[in-house]
Amino acid sequence: MQNPDKVLSVKDLTRYIKMKLEGDSVLQDVWVRGELSNFTHHSSGHMYFTLKDAASRVKCIMFASNNQRLGFIPRDGSKVIARGNISVFERDGQYQMYVTHMQQDGIGNLYLAFEQLKKKLGDEGLFASERKRAIPKFPQTVGVITSPTGAAVRDIVTTLQRRYPSASILLYPVLVQGSQAAPSIARAIDAMNRHSEADVLIVGRGGGSLEELWAFNEEMVARSIFGSAIPVISAVGHETDFTIADFVADLRAATPTAAAELAVPHHLELKQHFVHLSQRLLKGLSAQVTVKKEQLNRLRRSPVLTQPRRQLQEPAQRLDRLREQLAFRLREKVSASRESAIKLERKLSAHNPKQQLGFAKKRIDVARHQLLQSMQAVYKETRHRYTVQLRQLDALSPLKVMQRGYSLAYDEKQQRIIKSVSQVQPGDMIRIRLTDGKLDCHVWGMEEERG
Repeated sequence: MQNPDKVLSVKDLTRYIKMKLEGDSVLQDVWVRGELSNFTHHSSGHMYFTLKDAASRVKCIMFASNNQRLGFIPRDGSKVIARGNISVFERDGQYQMYVTHMQQDGIGNLYLAFEQLKKKLGDEGLFASERKRAIPKFPQTVGVITSPTGAAVRDIVTTLQRRYPSASILLYPVLVQGSQAAPSIARAIDAMNRHSEADVLIVGRGGGSLEELWAFNEEMVARSIFGSAIPVISAVGHETDFTIADFVADLRAATPTAAAELAVPHHLELKQHFVHLSQRLLKGLSAQVTVKKEQLNRLRRSPVLTQPRRQLQEPAQRLDRLREQLAFRLREKVSASRESAIKLERKLSAHNPKQQLGFAKKRIDVARHQLLQSMQAVYKETRHRYTVQLRQLDALSPLKVMQRGYSLAYDEKQQRIIKSVSQVQPGDMIRIRLTDGKLDCHVWGMEEERG
């Protein structure tokens, strides 16, 4: 029978399955191709639909924050490629796809290429906000890189001339569509930088489909914009269109007209601003003049100017008091110095070098006498100890014993004292030491006494 402790609730089982799905790296970023059905665009902005093919189907949801920039209107029967993650809706216990991006199937390959390049360049730091430069406020020359025909160039030029007539416009015509468009745009950006011909660049074209805008999704264009020393404003397509060039550029404009408005200030706004600054300056100067006049009038009425002698009376009295205090302090200082000198003189006389020298001589004589007495006492004591030790040594000397008729026998070779007959053999040479000399002897015979 099953252990009840291992039985899961429906909620726990559903949550466990959800955790497994969300822990799968493949299912957290998956592309799915299918046909839309049961499509509902809810009043909240979220989209609910089913992706199906001939064999199966999966429920999907695309939140409003993700579907606001869709480039098409989804309908039942639309062939699409959707990107998102797979998870479980716990209430129904059913897995579904949470869609973050969606494109019509006809442009799916281009969209995949767009996403791959976007991720690659993003990882390299080409989109980093900290590297983007500020657009100059008052450019003298605006470089425009776009097609010489079409509405985009007319909108840009017209807007620049209307807003800031003093700026020069340098048009670099390029292809903006087709296989040669990307090299043409990249060459134009590089040429503008080589000759430093502009203060800011507008790079773009009018709106179009993903295929028509594809030149601005090419890597070579993105790297040319990234390497540009001149700040770049991208103006590609309409407000809902985003390209790789938009992410790399220093500033992205929603339309070509908006790019021209961002590139230069409006001369009427500048004029109005200057008038406002002039008015503020005049008001500020007028207020400063009024304040300074009041300060001058107060100074004119000030006692310092009207009665200058009176201002000197009090300082003169303070100066007199200071002089008296200075004289008193000097007298006190002189008196204290004299007393200190008398004390020092007394101390010096008590330490007269002649008296100190006499005392030192007396101490030396006493010390010399004590040293002689000590040396004599040490000498006597040492001499006495030496005499006693000498007598003891003489009493223990072998020579004293030999004077009583004893002698010492030595081994001739090793000069050892012979204490036993076992140390010699018949025929050995030995040496006998007597009190008054030595004898060399030959052993003819041996007799061992046994106890």
